[in-house]
Order: sequence, then structure tokens, then C-alpha cells
Amino acid sequence: MKTLLPHLSSNVAGDPFSSKFFNIRYMKNSSLTHGIVLAFFALSVFKVNAQVAPDSSVITKQYSNIEEALKDPEKVYRLDLSNQNFKMPSDSVWKKFINLEYLSLKNDHLANLPDGLSNLKKLKILDLSGNDFKVLPQSLSRLENLVELYLNDEKKMDITQSLLIIKDLPNLKILHLENDHLKSIPKSLLYLKNLNTLYINNNRFRKTPIELKELRKLNYVDLHDNKYKLNHHSLQDLQNQATGLKIRF
Repeated sequence: MKTLLPHLSSNVAGDPFSSKFFNIRYMKNSSLTHGIVLAFFALSVFKVNAQVAPDSSVITKQYSNIEEALKDPEKVYRLDLSNQNFKMPSDSVWKKFINLEYLSLKNDHLANLPDGLSNLKKLKILDLSGNDFKVLPQSLSRLENLVELYLNDEKKMDITQSLLIIKDLPNLKILHLENDHLKSIPKSLLYLKNLNTLYINNNRFRKTPIELKELRKLNYVDLHDNKYKLNHHSLQDLQNQATGLKIRF
């Protein structure tokens, strides 16, 4: 049975992976033909992927203006809109940032957060510190790639309810609850079983939060600048229960 084999023309100089430089020849050995065709296809795919890989300068560039970022949203990986008084884009606009990995809305005094943030499928770091909303929107529970969340300086937020919204995020490892006037550990915090790093410094704890021993994956806690008197027995119990846990006082 005759099969088709891409055969490189010997009189053409140029890109050997470009199909326009190939002539079609017939060949009787089908097993050899199939192997060569598969190899040709693999090399072609590799070449295409290499061409579309983003430049490192594009990935590290940080935008601080929403209008500028919207000129070419697919190339925006980092967006810092902190300390600004800007009109929040509509939910549909956030869909354009298909590669966004870092977003800061810190100190923007937002009374509400847009549901459109849930469209940021590649988002890894989100800073919502210093805003005026009372509870996180349910839509944030869909940020499945989120690794680190900042909720510092939240004087109006219902922290207990907000933590229930994000408790099932599969990749959330780092949580910041700094300067939130906390006097005790919110019970809902103990549902975040994948946390390995927790910042609860600059709060109003009066005793060592022994409850944290329930977070089995926790390996670092920042407790400095709290108002409690250090209870060495509670501290020892916490460290014994959570093997390898490092605590900053």
C-alpha cells in the first residue's frame, strides 16, 4: 500500500519545518513513513510553542493604570491599582485579562468588590487590604489558582463570614490578616486546611492562639505586635501539635 511521506526538497534553502518547502512523495514502507511523520509533527509543534512563549520582560512588567493595561490586556501579568480613585471596570472587562497573575486593589476604599474578579482564572496573588467592603463576594470562591490573599487593615469586614467564602480554594497557601483588630482566631479560619503561612500580626490577641494546631499544614505564623502575655505552656503545646511550626513573636 502506498502512503504519503513529506520529503524535503534538496534545492530549497530556508526553514526546514515550514510545509511550503516540502514536496509529497510516495513510499511503500508504511511503518517508517508513520514514524517520520510523527517526528515531523512533534518538531513543528515544538517550534510553534517556542514562538508564542511570553518574553520575561512582559511577565515582570507591572501596570498601574487601568486604561493603559486595557490597550493590550493579554500581555498584562501584574496590575497594581492600589491607592487610586478610579472607576471600577465592568465585570466583562476583567475577562480580557486572561494572563493576570497579580492584582492589587489595596487602599482603594471599595465598598463592593466586582463579581468580575472571578474571571481572572490565572490569578495567584490578590491584595484587597484597606477597603470598605463588609464581606467578600461569593464569586471569589471560583479563583481556583489563588495562592496568596491579603486582607490587611479591614476595619469594616466581617472576617468570619469572608473566610467561609474562601475556605474551599484548593491552592490558597498564604493568608494575611494583619492589623484587623482580631482578639481571637475566627472559627472559620480553621476551615482553611491548606494554609501553610499565616500573618496575624498587629492584632489584639490576649493569649496564644492554640486553636491553630488544627491547621496541620501550617508551618509559619507571624504573631508579632500583639497585646497578649506569652503563655509558654500554650506555646509549647502549639508547637508540639504542629510539628515544624515556626512562630514569630
